[in-house]
Amino acid sequence: MAKLTIKLPKQTFRGYREYIDGIPLEMVLIPDGTFTMGAPESEEGSRDHERPQHDVTISSFLMGRYPITQDQWKAIASRSDLKVNQHLDPDPSYFKQPYQGIDRWQRPVERVNWYDAVEFCQRLSKLTGRNYRLPSEAQWEYACRGVTKPLNLEAGASYPPFHFGETITTDLANYCGTDDKNSEWSGSYGRGPKGEYREETTPVGYFQVVNSFGLSDMHGNVWEWCADDWHDNYKDAPTDGSAWIDGNEAENVNAENQSYSANNE
Repeated sequence: MAKLTIKLPKQTFRGYREYIDGIPLEMVLIPDGTFTMGAPESEEGSRDHERPQHDVTISSFLMGRYPITQDQWKAIASRSDLKVNQHLDPDPSYFKQPYQGIDRWQRPVERVNWYDAVEFCQRLSKLTGRNYRLPSEAQWEYACRGVTKPLNLEAGASYPPFHFGETITTDLANYCGTDDKNSEWSGSYGRGPKGEYREETTPVGYFQVVNSFGLSDMHGNVWEWCADDWHDNYKDAPTDGSAWIDGNEAENVNAENQSYSANNE
């Protein structure tokens, strides 16, 4: 089988870095723009709750370059003096071993629920004086896709399913690459070649892949919480990028091509 080659963007990104007890936290500026949210029925693996597709206008915002790591989580969760509403377990993650010589604290935090994630953001805000929060679902998808222009749906236009193209490989992201061992293709995505099924999380930035906005690990590894309530579809969804909150328990988790049922900001 021919080796898959994908061209990745090379550019400088705006943002800032600050330190939490000596641990760096990198934030990237996401530019404003308009994009088409959701997925067409023709996209393999898409679901009804990702429709109808609709245009959303996003104002610029900042987003973490990487998923929150175990060491970042511990630095905030262990600070009881920052408590806002609830206790946080400083070390909730299942995967606690080093990975190929990389310190285990560089793995993304997992096994935290939505309320834990909100508390983490509130504590981080209290410590730094900045306004940290979970992104809206629209902001997350916009940031993941890395596009600033909407689609011409009438002309049948569509985005690629991944920010780096039409397919995915386990050389670019951590997912169940060999879950269908009798198939020529990955069970995770039909056109993706078979690859390594690691059966564990990988440290953030491990693949050295960023999208056009400068964000890493937007596909695979862990699930990521958003601010929105859960909805069965996008009918009547906001078009301004705000979180869709209507009084239900906020339980919406975005899992764009993710692999493990673990959650982080």
